[in-house]
Amino acid sequence: MTVNDSIAAIVSAQQHFFHKDITKEIDFRLQQLGKLRQAVIARENDIMEALRKDLNKSEQEAFSTEIGIVYKELSFIIKNLKRWAKPKRVKTALTHVGSKGMVYPEPYGTALIIAPWNYPWQLAISPLIGALAAGNTAIVKPSELTPNVSRLITAMFEETFDPEYVASVEGGPEVSTSLLEQPLDYIFFTGSTHVGKIVMEAAAKQLTPVTLELGGKSPCIVHEDAPLALAASRIAFGKYTNAGQTCVAPDYILVHSQVKEKFISHLKDAITSFYGKEPLANPDYGRIVSEKHFDRLSGFLNNGTLRHGGNTLRDRLLIEPTVLDDITWDMPVMEEEIFGPLCPILTYDQLHEAVQAINARPKPLALYLFTENEDVQDYVLSSVSFGGGCVNDTLMHLATPFLPFGGVGESGMGSYHGEYSFHTFSHMKSVLKQTNRFDFKFRYPSKNGLGILKKLMKP
Repeated sequence: MTVNDSIAAIVSAQQHFFHKDITKEIDFRLQQLGKLRQAVIARENDIMEALRKDLNKSEQEAFSTEIGIVYKELSFIIKNLKRWAKPKRVKTALTHVGSKGMVYPEPYGTALIIAPWNYPWQLAISPLIGALAAGNTAIVKPSELTPNVSRLITAMFEETFDPEYVASVEGGPEVSTSLLEQPLDYIFFTGSTHVGKIVMEAAAKQLTPVTLELGGKSPCIVHEDAPLALAASRIAFGKYTNAGQTCVAPDYILVHSQVKEKFISHLKDAITSFYGKEPLANPDYGRIVSEKHFDRLSGFLNNGTLRHGGNTLRDRLLIEPTVLDDITWDMPVMEEEIFGPLCPILTYDQLHEAVQAINARPKPLALYLFTENEDVQDYVLSSVSFGGGCVNDTLMHLATPFLPFGGVGESGMGSYHGEYSFHTFSHMKSVLKQTNRFDFKFRYPSKNGLGILKKLMKP
């Protein structure tokens, strides 16, 4: 059997299972989410070990950004699923007196989840939780660039679920291509904007709905009134976690010219505090995922002026947390998403200059603003379009199930987390239940019908 035949067989089996209507039962969904939670608990140490092998993630980083966030997502969705899944009654229009409007959440069918390599566990399992909560079957394609996590996901699914319900399909781009050719009911993709366009093109051929969680150059503005030491710590956390390989990491910093030097000094102190004077010797400092990405990032090290870091170890795929000053918009480091531990510093004198510079480029996935001035906050938040972000922090908007996470424009479409995950993987089916106790004759062709309708539907 070829890869294509094998994938087609999995999709067919899942579609057959879905049409048995078992997944539409709320108790079944809750039971399966409970099984998933127990499987994660049982495999927690294995997950940490796989993340260490693939990306050298420390136990703290692995738990907080990959495992703990999955636990919270599971708990929140399990707690609220019955309420979300109930049909909801909506208001009745004057023209519909006697009827009842209802919205029924229903699953799409078979969902494909294509996961990235930078958070290979969390960004595979979190969407899966939403897909199962909504009543779908699911096929997960883990990233081939993190083979240990990929193998673990496959093994865990095989131990926990029937493949006609949840399956993992490993492999490279050719496997993704084959999956995208299947008659799927929903596609959820996390990755680069370039590949996102390929996914959307494939989905368009079959009119398959998609969620695209992409990326881009997410700006971080440090205004002149910002508490600089605190801002530096929170920015260093957001920038250098996972060696900068985070889709919502601050890509570059726009700092007010009057506080630039003080800010850089605090940023250097924060880096040293987090990773030591020799980060390349720190056993818990993250590794670049591949030689290809390492070489791409290394090519940016001669941009601008090196203010901190810059040392590398190619044989271990390590690049120090690095600060680059005197950066201009036309430098290579500013032409694409960095996705690594390099932090370019740009300056502004007037806030509108920073806003104009951001708006001259594609809409980012995240924006971070450090200021205590509420007028400044209102101005930036109302003037710039971005997926999501924080005021006076970085990354933390991802960690709450009450906020939707997603992009806009080139940084993606659709959102998820918490109830938004349930809605993403559900079709909201609208139904009007009409009364038979009476009938409005004026809606039918008649002499007086138009006059009554004009009164009821007047502007």
